[in-house]
Amino acid sequence: MSGWYYADRNREQHGPVSSEELVTHYRFGRIALDGLVWREGLPEWQPLRTFADELGLAPATSESMASTPPPVPPAVPAAAVASQDRLLRTPVAPAPKPRMSGGKIALIVAAVLLVPCLGIGAILAAISIPAYNDYTLRAKVSQAIAESEPLKLQVESIRTGEDRCPGNGEGDIGTPESYAGTYVTRAIVGEFDDGTCGFELEFGNTGNAQIDGRKLWWDMGTDGSAWNCSSEIDDKYLPLDCRG
Repeated sequence: MSGWYYADRNREQHGPVSSEELVTHYRFGRIALDGLVWREGLPEWQPLRTFADELGLAPATSESMASTPPPVPPAVPAAAVASQDRLLRTPVAPAPKPRMSGGKIALIVAAVLLVPCLGIGAILAAISIPAYNDYTLRAKVSQAIAESEPLKLQVESIRTGEDRCPGNGEGDIGTPESYAGTYVTRAIVGEFDDGTCGFELEFGNTGNAQIDGRKLWWDMGTDGSAWNCSSEIDDKYLPLDCRG
């Protein structure tokens, strides 16, 4: 299941976290039931209580909500309880201005609180969705790089054992297209223009024009002692050891 994102009590975005971590944050009061959460597949941010059953939380019951006392009624003006005799001997006090009912006050307070929340939710969604898309693409690139690890061993074996740089079709090294995977279309093995030995990965099927068709290179360096990574893909989609 996709990771969760949540906004804490200060309206700061966090994530992605697992369902268990989200429940832990709720238990420690970092997010309330009316706090906003989001995950892949949801059209917008929603309150945590929407997923209370799914996450095993204990939302407030209608019984506990009903236990809140109603607004205290306004005090009866002193003039209303004065004796008839006093009313006849003194001028009648002006009627007090009508007070706003507790229900109207609650509606106004709710409106004041809700409007900023809607704006904040929209801002958080605008920030989190692109960030999640970048995270997904970075995971695809990392998966493709991880799947190329066996090819490193094959190239390194010939490079160190025979003191030469192999090419596709030599030994256990297959054709470029034989290395096509989930997000790689081919891998070309050989010597680079700078004299180093390694291979070139070409990406595809990620669904992003900034990655598909772009290349990443692994070389063993001039002394053949360690593998170096470089790429024409934007650093934000690459693991740390391939950036720069």
